[in-house]
Amino acid sequence: MVDFDTAMTILENKARRQILEMLVREPHYPLQLSKHLEISQQAVMKHLKVLEESGFVESETVKSDKGGPPKKIFSVKQSFSLRLDLGPDLFRSDHRKLPSGGPVRLSSKLPDGAIKIAENIGGRRKVSLPEAANLISELNNTLEKLDEQRDALIALHQQVMNRVSNTVEENFIEYEERNLVHTLLEKPQRPIDLDAWSETLRLEVPRAEAIINEVRERMMFEIADSDNRVLVAGKKSQLPWWAALGSED
Repeated sequence: MVDFDTAMTILENKARRQILEMLVREPHYPLQLSKHLEISQQAVMKHLKVLEESGFVESETVKSDKGGPPKKIFSVKQSFSLRLDLGPDLFRSDHRKLPSGGPVRLSSKLPDGAIKIAENIGGRRKVSLPEAANLISELNNTLEKLDEQRDALIALHQQVMNRVSNTVEENFIEYEERNLVHTLLEKPQRPIDLDAWSETLRLEVPRAEAIINEVRERMMFEIADSDNRVLVAGKKSQLPWWAALGSED
């Protein structure tokens, strides 16, 4: 699966998006795509080459029905979701691979309203057009409700980051320290990638380590102080700052 940046670069081109939109409906020959999209076959081939090299599409050589030379036919094989949320105090990008498997296997991950649909189309029976239209309408409604809930959660996430921004500015004078705190807050319970962070700010590793140690100690002290906790570790131990966020046993 391609990474987020590669996917964004490829999909920024409108013609490629149109080609993918046609290919998800059924496989197409380059000449078909050229006629329907009203762009040259040469341009179509260039776009298909980019899409195939990045793994968006696959090609298969098939015999011609009219006795001519074999032709390549293209289809989409990857399944993933790209998400980008942007606003004041908000930047979230995510690239998620969609789960594989049939309807029954998906049931454990579906919301209650969609489980019945998965059970209804289990097996390999064909689905009629009227039935498909009804089921897809139900799924679209469910997706819309989930999207509304997700939008609200993202907006709430944005509000939390907005409220903490002043605290960060007051407690951390250095720009590098504030940048690190915001990086930590984006995914509080995951260790920071020292190399990636130091490279982003063009810091030497020793300097980056010193900043991380300083920020870690100050954040752990603040968390422990606000919760009236005592954090204990050996002199050679470096507790991650988010250890203080763990549940009390």
